[in-house]
Amino acid sequence: MTASYRIFNVTLRRRIAVTPSLLRCVFTGPDVAHMKHEAPDQRIKLMFARPDGNTARLPVSDSWYQDYLALPRERRPFMRTYTLRALRREACELDVEFVLHGDNGPASRWAMNARPGDTLQIVAPDRDFPGDSGGYEWITDEALRQALLVADETALPAALGILEQLARQPAPPRVQAFLEVPLAQDIQPLRYPFADIHWLARDENAAHGERLLEAVKDAATLPVSEQVSAQMTEDDDEETLIWQRAGGAGAFRAWVAAESGAVKRLRHYLTRERQLDPARACFMAYWSRGKSHV
Repeated sequence: MTASYRIFNVTLRRRIAVTPSLLRCVFTGPDVAHMKHEAPDQRIKLMFARPDGNTARLPVSDSWYQDYLALPRERRPFMRTYTLRALRREACELDVEFVLHGDNGPASRWAMNARPGDTLQIVAPDRDFPGDSGGYEWITDEALRQALLVADETALPAALGILEQLARQPAPPRVQAFLEVPLAQDIQPLRYPFADIHWLARDENAAHGERLLEAVKDAATLPVSEQVSAQMTEDDDEETLIWQRAGGAGAFRAWVAAESGAVKRLRHYLTRERQLDPARACFMAYWSRGKSHV
């Protein structure tokens, strides 16, 4: 049976500087026509070579993860998770957006130095898989009337994808979006009549997520109908605190994705202080401050 995700061999076609901190890489390859894009926050994995040049390439098979684990650790490529920003199957193109944060990690290092013609391996959903491939958290439906989006720069491609998806609906829900970026020059000119977008430039004067929490506390509007008595306990396990998917259909949905410490603080504020029903929210730690980027 076809696996839900598989390896795709792609080539960098062009680089697009979206903002000073955000680079869009357009990849191509004949097999991209068999890729699938099921949600605006669809997660994919990119494989980056080790600096010593002793990195193995994975075969295109239904057992990519087993093949990855079977490699000696010193020959495994560095694997990082990204958002599939856009997929154009007829053109055999896909977009991935990279946050540029210097030469301190394999992904940013690759993005800063890559040039058209460079190759990469990507793990993405296989169009030939008949079911839901998973790897995403955002779900919209006809019942949705109000949404809260909270994202730092690592989750910005997914958040903007969500806004684009909602804009295509005949009657989009009311949206509040709080988007934190490194620099004021990273603010993008968006025009969505249904969305109240708060851009928050961190510059050098705030910690990651600090502006997000301040802005959400100051301006976020939550429907009274979605408030419940606080059920979260202080000893909730770490995984629950930083990765939680919302429940089924409903009139309200919150989607929060950022650095793990910021996600914990935002979850505490929304579910305990504002008493938002946890079942109405997705909380996702896209990265962790202090974690090795080697």
